[in-house]
Amino acid sequence: MSGRLKGKVAVVMGCGSSGPGLGTGKAIALMFAKEGAKILGFDKNAEAAEETMEIIRASGGECSSYIGDVTVASDIANAVENCTETFGRIDILVNNIGIGPIGGVVDQSEEVWDAVFDINLKSVFLACKYCIPVMIKGGGGAIVNISSLAALRWTGVPLIAYAGSKAAMNQMTKHIAMQYAANNIRANAILPGLLYTPMMVETMKRHYGEDVQQILDIRAKICPGGAAGDANDIAYAAVYLASDEAKFVTGVDLLVDGGVSCQIDAPNKA
Repeated sequence: MSGRLKGKVAVVMGCGSSGPGLGTGKAIALMFAKEGAKILGFDKNAEAAEETMEIIRASGGECSSYIGDVTVASDIANAVENCTETFGRIDILVNNIGIGPIGGVVDQSEEVWDAVFDINLKSVFLACKYCIPVMIKGGGGAIVNISSLAALRWTGVPLIAYAGSKAAMNQMTKHIAMQYAANNIRANAILPGLLYTPMMVETMKRHYGEDVQQILDIRAKICPGGAAGDANDIAYAAVYLASDEAKFVTGVDLLVDGGVSCQIDAPNKA
């Protein structure tokens, strides 16, 4: 690593993995730390957050964690205050919180719909609401929102609430980018394609049962290169968007999908 984020302070929402392995939030926090950033990791799972923090500390990085609920404004406000008290500023915000229950418009319950929008979208609203004033005071910053290919394309599985919330996130990102450009704040969205992550595997198990290997094989074959992406693919993109190398990049929906969105035919199951 080359210290591309040296001297910067990053708030990473959803810094722990939802299961064994490397999730996107964990990968982003670890890679940001390797690039020199100081990390405030937010998560509801204390054990998962602590695991990420221990890895960062073991490699000589600086980090702190905050355990809370992303849908509760006071939790977000307190986390931001904790970050500024610990590190003095906030330069980067990564919104990586998200759930993706399978379901279409007819069969998905109103309760699940509301929960998805609270967790996937309200969390972004609250994190930006409390981080942006700190960024303005510090002279600017970079916001990286983790969206999804599902915001743009049918992926072969009904994800009505997830897709809708991520599409809304994309437009929210552009709105923030334009409103705060004069304050030297950039906002961009990363749209991952078909990934192999703990969250994806757990979602597939809930829908298809424990034997999901056939589904995983289908997902891999859908990708033009013959393999699904992983959490580090998203982390590399996040490092770029958070760094000064992307100082002229804002309001962008960055597809990180191995080219799957270039294909004509939508997959049957993904």
